[in-house]
Amino acid sequence: MKKIMFFFAISLFLSHNLIAQTKIESQNNFAKSYTYVNDFEKILTSDQIKTLNDFLKSSETKSKNKIVIVTTPSIAPYTDLTDYSLDLDRYLISKLNIDTTVLIVISKQLRQIRVQGTDKTHSKMTDQEIKDIVSAYVIPELKKGDYYQGLLEGSRQLIKKLE
Repeated sequence: MKKIMFFFAISLFLSHNLIAQTKIESQNNFAKSYTYVNDFEKILTSDQIKTLNDFLKSSETKSKNKIVIVTTPSIAPYTDLTDYSLDLDRYLISKLNIDTTVLIVISKQLRQIRVQGTDKTHSKMTDQEIKDIVSAYVIPELKKGDYYQGLLEGSRQLIKKLE
């Protein structure tokens, strides 16, 4: 009977460790800190990052809407940018206490962009309006290779709509 209890206790302990390790690995996909502009793909100059950061910070002060921009060269182990951005948003809220109104995730290498609004956003604009802003103001600049201008103008238009 003692052997059975011993093996039962060991199996419970090992299964708990395996589950805990999986959770830690999924959290390691994201950085330990985030600001308004997080250029992990290095597609912006330091002056452009500073200008965007200053603009987004002052806009948050005025409108109480926080926009966070993340550039990433890879979304591994994810296969879909939507899943990546949803998990990133959850991570920002639960682990870093960063409550975004709009999260913009962009990858030059993958040629993808995801602009995600929260429940706060939906009272002022629809998902279709977000898509329209991205199509009209962001995508044309990205096609020209001007990521800074696309992100700046897209952020301006989103803030105008949220005010």
